[in-house]
Amino acid sequence: MAKISDLLAGGPTVSFEFFPPKTDAAALTLGRTIAELEPLHPSFVSVTYGAGGSTRHRTRDIVVWIARETDITPMAHLTCVGHTRAEITEILENYREAGIENILALYGDPPADAGPDYDHGDFRYAVELVEFIKEFGGFSVGVAAHPELHPRSPDRATDRRFLAEKLAVADFGVTQFFFEADHYFRMVEEVAEHGVTTPIIPGIMPVNSVKAIKRMAELSGAHFPDWLAERLTAAADPAAVRQVGIEVATEMCRELLEGGVPGLHLYTLNRSNATREIYAALGTAVGS
Repeated sequence: MAKISDLLAGGPTVSFEFFPPKTDAAALTLGRTIAELEPLHPSFVSVTYGAGGSTRHRTRDIVVWIARETDITPMAHLTCVGHTRAEITEILENYREAGIENILALYGDPPADAGPDYDHGDFRYAVELVEFIKEFGGFSVGVAAHPELHPRSPDRATDRRFLAEKLAVADFGVTQFFFEADHYFRMVEEVAEHGVTTPIIPGIMPVNSVKAIKRMAELSGAHFPDWLAERLTAAADPAAVRQVGIEVATEMCRELLEGGVPGLHLYTLNRSNATREIYAALGTAVGS
């Protein structure tokens, strides 16, 4: 295993993201997906963390399994909403004992059924969690970045100021998905104006279903451009939609690589096919 900060110092990375399965059948699918992607030798993979810590134990179990049973470096997502400092300390101690060295520190979302009296925990912002982990020691710490602004940001200037503050204390950033490379490059320029040069890895989500991607874009604050809607609408069937999604993602990956990004982070949705096809299409651009 390695720290992601060290991997980034050595050149562009390629990484994949998974989410904790909810059923035994889904767990088998994820295991198969990881086995199919391991031959691509990703720089690292990440595992998400459910709202309010709902997947706390499943996230840990998957991350530890990847570390023990594969040659892949794992990164655990960790949200602080709903957690006390004592609980975060316990989680970090468990990860350190298991040899896990990489954390993506997030504020996160409260549970969907959280009422007005929900206890949001001891942390108000993600930057506080980053600082806490840094003081704990032993981890390479990343943060999330939204190229098109966080959905809860009041305005662009405030969003970029808070993002710059997070990046200034973190080792790297990983973005939410987006569909046009200009959003990423503009974000990098804007945080650089705050004196921040921390590497930010762009996140890419291949379109597999128009309905699903529109819903995810709405929740994440990503703009779904008209030109993409037109290309997908022209597709004759679900297989054609999927192919368009792969082509669009590959085209944007090439543009990002040409622009000098520090890496690529592919959202897999726990399936390997689209990721493998994009990786193959990029060829030597990603070191294959």
